[in-house]
Amino acid sequence: VQLQASGGGLVEVGGSLRLSCVVSGIPMYNTDMAWFRQAPGQEREFVAYINWNGGRIAYLDSVKGRFTISRDNAKNTVNLRMNSLKPEDTAVYYCGPRDRNHDYIDRRAYTTWGQGTQVTVSS
Repeated sequence: VQLQASGGGLVEVGGSLRLSCVVSGIPMYNTDMAWFRQAPGQEREFVAYINWNGGRIAYLDSVKGRFTISRDNAKNTVNLRMNSLKPEDTAVYYCGPRDRNHDYIDRRAYTTWGQGTQVTVSS
C-alpha cells in the first residue's frame, strides 16, 4: 500500500488549503479512509473520516463546518478541503485506510500511513 499526501503549505489565519491523498495497492471501492494530524509533541489525532462510498462522514468537533472530506474512487484519491484555518490546525496531516476493527476515530484502526503533508497556519 502506498499513500501520497500533498497540498500542504504555509497559509495565514483564515486561509484555505486542499489536501489530496493518492492511494495505490488497495481497492479503494471498499475501503474506508481517514485523515489524522500530528502537531509537534502531540499524539496523532483524528480529523475526518469517510466510509467506502461516501455515505458516512465524521469530523473532529473543532473542524466541523470548516473542513470537508471527499473521495473519488475512480481516481483513487481522498481529499480534505480546509477553510477558515486557525493556528491550532498547524500539524502534519496524514491519510490512512481503515484496516483494523476499531472505531473509526481510533488511531489503532489505521496501520498504514503515507509521509504526510505539513500544514502551517501563521497568525
